[in-house]
Amino acid sequence: MINNPILIVHGEPNSIFSEILFKSYKKKIAEKLNRPILIIGSVDLLKSQMKLLKYSIKIKSINLKNLKNLKLNKKIINVIDVKYSYKKTFDKVSENSSIYIGKCFSIAIKLLKKKTAFGLINGPISKKYFLKKKYLGITEYLAKKTISKQKPTMLIYNSSFSVCPITTHLPLKKVSKNLTKEKIINDIKNINNFYKNNYKIKPKFAILGLNPHCESIEKVSEEERIIKPAMKYLKKNKIFIKGPFSADTFFSKQNLIDYDVCVGMYHDQVLTPMKTIFNFDAINLTLGLPFLRVSPDHGINSPMIGKNKSNPQSLISSIKFFKKIK
Repeated sequence: MINNPILIVHGEPNSIFSEILFKSYKKKIAEKLNRPILIIGSVDLLKSQMKLLKYSIKIKSINLKNLKNLKLNKKIINVIDVKYSYKKTFDKVSENSSIYIGKCFSIAIKLLKKKTAFGLINGPISKKYFLKKKYLGITEYLAKKTISKQKPTMLIYNSSFSVCPITTHLPLKKVSKNLTKEKIINDIKNINNFYKNNYKIKPKFAILGLNPHCESIEKVSEEERIIKPAMKYLKKNKIFIKGPFSADTFFSKQNLIDYDVCVGMYHDQVLTPMKTIFNFDAINLTLGLPFLRVSPDHGINSPMIGKNKSNPQSLISSIKFFKKIK
């Protein structure tokens, strides 16, 4: 149904997210979608933060039981209210918000499982306090909570160029041990299907090596043992892929034109150049879930909380992204 809303989980209450949410609504981004938006979070907190930041947008509390037959007004902020106890409008990030975030995600996942919602955007979340080392990231957290049979894939997406880290939030010393041919194949297949299903194109992949200059003092490098065999399998399955390329020279202007997706072996290998090139104009997609999950490609940004100076572009890009998805 076209009326099925896009859900936005408020995320860490002590972050810049409410600010960029209000800025997005002031730009009337929600009104331009073919689907309504439904926020999952604390009505009281959002009103308090709005007052402090000096915005004026109507907030309406939505009854979860009546959601199926409800027509949501795109001009206002519709919220499924989740109770949250707080002393200050903006406070320091702590464990206090973890229960609140968990409740928000729980409601979102139930609605998505029932197919009464279309997709999910979540605000930034403190991995330290919320995940408590039980999961590598929200990508893995959602995969576990949705009992996804498919292994999830992180794609940092921009319409002109995207990147994927094969390992996500792992310490560097553990990257090599967690690289597998199967993981590379899984992620590239997920991304390939995403582009084919939504954009009707066969994406061109570039894959990076793990070692500097794709060279190693070991007898058999990860490039020879893992990356090249994965590439061979993917090529047999008619996926366009070239490499492995050395990460230090890959991100030239010409390569950004020649390829659609760059696949790296670890998080910062591809996210650092991606954020340098596109700044706030990129979003974090989780592929391989029973639904599409999107999040702005930035964190809580504690130094900027309450200052009303944060750039909303990544959230705007996250919301506008759903215009392209059927």
